[in-house]
Amino acid sequence: MTALSDETLASLSGGDLPVAVPAYDRSRLRAGIVHLGVGGFHRAHQAMYLDRLMNEGKALDWAICGVGVLPHDARMRDALTSQDGLYTLVLKHPDGTLEGRVIGSIVDFLLAPDDPEAVIEKMASPEIRIVSLTVTEGGYNVNPVTGEFDAEDPAVVADLAPGAVPATSFGLVTEALRRRRDRGVTPFTVASCDNIQGNGDVAHRMFVAFARLKDPALADWIEAHVPFPNSMVDRITPVTTDDDRAMVAERFGVDDAWPVVAEPFTQWVIEDRFTNGRPPYEEVGAQLVDDVEPYELMKLRLLNSSHQALCYVGYLAGHRYAHEVCADETFVQFLRDYMAREGEPTLLPVPGIDLAEYQDTLIERFANPHVRDTLARLCAESSDRIPKWLVPVIRANLAAGGEVHRSAAVVASWARYDEGVDEQGDPIEIVDRYADRLKAAAARNHEDPLAFVRDEELFGDLASQPRFVEAYTAALDSLHARGARATVEELVAR
Repeated sequence: MTALSDETLASLSGGDLPVAVPAYDRSRLRAGIVHLGVGGFHRAHQAMYLDRLMNEGKALDWAICGVGVLPHDARMRDALTSQDGLYTLVLKHPDGTLEGRVIGSIVDFLLAPDDPEAVIEKMASPEIRIVSLTVTEGGYNVNPVTGEFDAEDPAVVADLAPGAVPATSFGLVTEALRRRRDRGVTPFTVASCDNIQGNGDVAHRMFVAFARLKDPALADWIEAHVPFPNSMVDRITPVTTDDDRAMVAERFGVDDAWPVVAEPFTQWVIEDRFTNGRPPYEEVGAQLVDDVEPYELMKLRLLNSSHQALCYVGYLAGHRYAHEVCADETFVQFLRDYMAREGEPTLLPVPGIDLAEYQDTLIERFANPHVRDTLARLCAESSDRIPKWLVPVIRANLAAGGEVHRSAAVVASWARYDEGVDEQGDPIEIVDRYADRLKAAAARNHEDPLAFVRDEELFGDLASQPRFVEAYTAALDSLHARGARATVEELVAR
């Protein structure tokens, strides 16, 4: 078994192991991108696209310097640093084929809690032309009620104190931009790659809001000179497990501290708005467009909302993986009905996309038994997901007189899930930043069927919308009385 490093790449490429390695000379790479939040998805997606370009002899000055903003990012720093930034990406095809490639586009990793000055100076240096982000929905510090920047967050308050050493992504990026402005260096583009609607617009509002609290003149300069392009990203990337590490060792002969596994499908739609150049992503499969919104709505309201439609009912019924749920045709038909009759009617026209084919592809992706995407992952952080992905579908259909009973049932299944015990009597761990509040509301489901959806911060006024209330309470009653599968059966039969 071979440990990953620059020195061992030659032995890997020269052996009989079925793993591809970088075809380019990594000593020629120069960082042009700083990426905040290096996790599995970034390494299976954006870093992979750059690796594709580099294998064609392109974008060699667009390598990635990863940055960890939180103390726990030290684990990723240690894993990648020990392997010269290399890691194995394994694509799991539906027929069981495993396709392995060593990705080489990450050349450095800095941990902000250890040395914030090094991170700021790296971003301030002229060779860095893009700062990209995958910091999750919660990382943008958006107040869920107002949609504005949450200036009361303790970490933000600390960063705004006079003379404070930046610790948040807002403080680090803003200080780097200030230095570039003062030194006459062209600003970098801030490129969000997170799975939120209008991710660039959200990043723009939040970073400018922080800067305005810190330095109004700098905020004005950022408004005028720094682009925040929107993007739509898609690839199912389950959390890496010890079994995955063992598989990489056994199948490919590679000792990898933190490999990544993913499905074969990938999509990246990017608003073509950069201030200081960009890699030619379109040459390796990304779509560069003027308007990302139709594509992101398609993904959020079909793929992401369908994940929520299967995860709670599936978990309650005793399943633990997405493919197990999709082995049951009743659940599959429920997903198809949601997508075609509730999700799709709320979409804008999507240029170049056959929506029926896209929905078929989603079912195939969900049903891939080798990806082993856990329902627990899909059920996590629901307060960051349902209000952004599914509630807009409900609102649009209520306004248009469309169907809402499937969407309402998904919300009801979330409420039932957050009661904290499945139908077999086993405990459920609720992973959510609002876990205590959600569990307290769900505990009142029997005495007050609308207790869960009275939370206006998450649901607005849905608890006062008669058509939603009727569908929601009927589904919640059925989930309690008959269970998840019987509830889905009835919905499919309608």
